[in-house]
Amino acid sequence: MSQPHESTYPPLPPALDAPLAELHTARAGRLAYYADEDGDGRPLLLVHSVNAAPSSFEVKPIFERWRGARPVYSLDLPGFGQSERGARAYTPELYADAIVAMLEQVIGAPADVLALSLGAEFAARAALAAPRSIASLALISPTGFSARGTPGPGFSRVARPVLTMPLWSQGLFGLLTSRPSIRYYLNKSFVGAAPQELVDYAYATAHQPGARHAPLTFLSMQLFTREAEERLYGRLTESPVLAIADRDPYIGFEQLPEFAASRPNWRFETLAPHRGMPHWERPEATFALLEGFWNGD
Repeated sequence: MSQPHESTYPPLPPALDAPLAELHTARAGRLAYYADEDGDGRPLLLVHSVNAAPSSFEVKPIFERWRGARPVYSLDLPGFGQSERGARAYTPELYADAIVAMLEQVIGAPADVLALSLGAEFAARAALAAPRSIASLALISPTGFSARGTPGPGFSRVARPVLTMPLWSQGLFGLLTSRPSIRYYLNKSFVGAAPQELVDYAYATAHQPGARHAPLTFLSMQLFTREAEERLYGRLTESPVLAIADRDPYIGFEQLPEFAASRPNWRFETLAPHRGMPHWERPEATFALLEGFWNGD
């Protein structure tokens, strides 16, 4: 079946019912973010995960819970959502730069940062680059703690050219982001069925001009940091860190409990049962845990 030309895709609606703004940066390009600045107190920055069709919609329950109570921001990472989606080199450093730019150029005060899955590695990298801009880190289903580790650089060098070959890259991405495929993969991240609104927005954001570039780089494994436990997380020794993880169909957390237990500024909770999205499946328990963490309980 032929894929529709990118120019025929309908415009992407906002992921959140909040003001949408842009930040133009030298390294990370044009960044889009949602902001509700009506509340008081310490700012909160939300960072979504990385997969075939992520966006700020993934953190919608958290954004809605704290909007009006404190300044809340949600960043669409480069290559996703409303941000720039050009054919460029997507790297862990690029994503960390985007987070730092948000913290320093938009928020301008130490913020609590919450990140999902691979976004946790980018947030940790940002915390190392700009420690004074981050008051705490809350990491939901963070990558980098699997006993299996990640494939070596040789895999990425081979996989990326194959995945991004113009002859078939759009067709391959179209198969990965068909509505049945998106529903299948999102359902794996829930104990029950994935919310229909999450499926619908994932489909919409995956059908935008340039949508394939960053996800295909992700599939080549180039966005993961090898030995992230030591090279990233192990260097976070000052600010409080909360890690929430139970089960996940795509990554493991075998090394996380022992890692967190050996570090006084780290705290690990499971909030079981969930498969990577507790803020959707167990919202009240997740909100209570986050509230206590941010209040220093």
